[in-house]
Amino acid sequence: MAKSDGCDYFKRTSTFWIVAVTLAMGFYTCMVFAPELLPLEHLGLFGTFCNHLLDNYDGIMYKGWWAAWAIHVYEAYLAWRMCGNKGIHNTATRCLWVFQTFLFGFASLGLLVKYDPERPKQH
Repeated sequence: MAKSDGCDYFKRTSTFWIVAVTLAMGFYTCMVFAPELLPLEHLGLFGTFCNHLLDNYDGIMYKGWWAAWAIHVYEAYLAWRMCGNKGIHNTATRCLWVFQTFLFGFASLGLLVKYDPERPKQH
C-alpha cells in the first residue's frame, strides 16, 4: 500500500453528530420561521419553554438563528485555513472539510483540529 502524504486526509463526522446537529438546526429553524409546524404542546416542559421563548423572545430567536449560521460559516472558513496549515492541499478534500464543517460545525472541525500530519494514525 502506498504511503499517503496527507494531502487527501478526510474523516467523516460520526452519525450521532450528523443526526443531532441536523435535528437541532431543523428544530430551531422551524421555531423561528414556522412554529405552527411543531407539536410543542406534546413536548411537555420543553414545549412550554419553547412557547415561552417564541412568545417573549422572537426577535432574539431570529437573530440567534442568523448567528448560528454565521458561526457555521466562520467554522467552515477556519476549516479551509486549517487544511492548508496541516498540508491538506487537495482541493476536493478541502472542499469536503469545508462543506462538512459548514453543515455540522464543531463536530467536523474537532476532527480536523485533532489531525496531526506529523504522526499519522496507524490502522
